[in-house]
Amino acid sequence: MSGRVVVVGDALIDELRDDSGVREFVGGAALNVAVGLARLGVPATLIAMVGDDEAGEHIRSYLGDFGVELIATTGPHGSSRAVSTRSGGGEPEYVFNEAAQKRRIRFGDAERAAIAAAPIVAVSCFPFDDVAQTLEFAQAVRDAGARLAIDPNPRSGMMTDRAEFVRGFEGLAAGAALVKVGEDDAALLYGEPLDALRARLIDLGVEAVLATQGAAGATIEAGADVVTRPISALPGRIVDTMGGGDAAFATAIAGVLEGKPADGDAWGVLLERAMDVSAATCRFEGALLRLPSAVQDVDLDRLGT
Repeated sequence: MSGRVVVVGDALIDELRDDSGVREFVGGAALNVAVGLARLGVPATLIAMVGDDEAGEHIRSYLGDFGVELIATTGPHGSSRAVSTRSGGGEPEYVFNEAAQKRRIRFGDAERAAIAAAPIVAVSCFPFDDVAQTLEFAQAVRDAGARLAIDPNPRSGMMTDRAEFVRGFEGLAAGAALVKVGEDDAALLYGEPLDALRARLIDLGVEAVLATQGAAGATIEAGADVVTRPISALPGRIVDTMGGGDAAFATAIAGVLEGKPADGDAWGVLLERAMDVSAATCRFEGALLRLPSAVQDVDLDRLGT
């Protein structure tokens, strides 16, 4: 399918702190998905807020390196930043700056034209609890008749109104081509198990739900087809889980773009590919999507250093 996939959401600087020191990476869930798509051979455009500052220049340069087009709203408070402290298992805990908490995307002519031309519009870490911003985006989607792929990716440090976030998310998710959710999303947004959220989304008319379950693997439910795959056993140890979900989401979007899987076997192939890419990504520090080939013929003891 021709056209650039549009990804709408966050772009920021990830500041990682652990016993070995402080490192900075260009990141943000939506940015990770856009770059991940590019690395999978899918042309991508990112619509996000980026500050007119040094951090913003790093973000723009990084996207340019991977051939991702950026349509930016200039951040009035500068670029977003997430400070994460790593636990022994690699799971991040985030603290967000003012720019991230007050992020705002404008949907003008350039954004609307990109959305209208896209074969699919992916959304990740969007402020669904900002009513005006959500309505503006929803109108752009409706005017374009766009197909949507959504990862709500809520962050407690950025969300101000849980009930409004749920309303905004569900309003856009109804009838979406693909929605990705995880156990943390189900707990934070609904206070219920992931299986219950998966069923809720199917009832909303979502065509396919990708439910990630951490160490238990992942499940795709699409109509009558329900397939589950375990985490992939690739060489090397898990170094950083930060980009695993974004990598799986990008891979699933790329798979759906090739044509909606016809049956459970085809969905299983797509899910297995997503799990392989996610597992490879988690074997390196940072959130850059990695292909399974990245862990072949390398010194595994040096991964993530």
